[in-house]
Amino acid sequence: MEILLWQVRQEKNMSIRALAEKSGVSKSEINAIENGERIPGIDVVCQLAIALDVTLEDLVLYRKN
Repeated sequence: MEILLWQVRQEKNMSIRALAEKSGVSKSEINAIENGERIPGIDVVCQLAIALDVTLEDLVLYRKN
């Protein structure tokens, strides 16, 4: 599973700061998610999807092994 946060955020032309303010997720956590340093819980992914006005499916890439 991969979180496509950076890609979606860029498509929406939204800064990390704006996303943090809109979602309630800290800038440092958003940065860590985008850099692959942290895997967020489903609650955080939902907050980010709502703030970006996208579905969970738009934000998460599922890969079969």
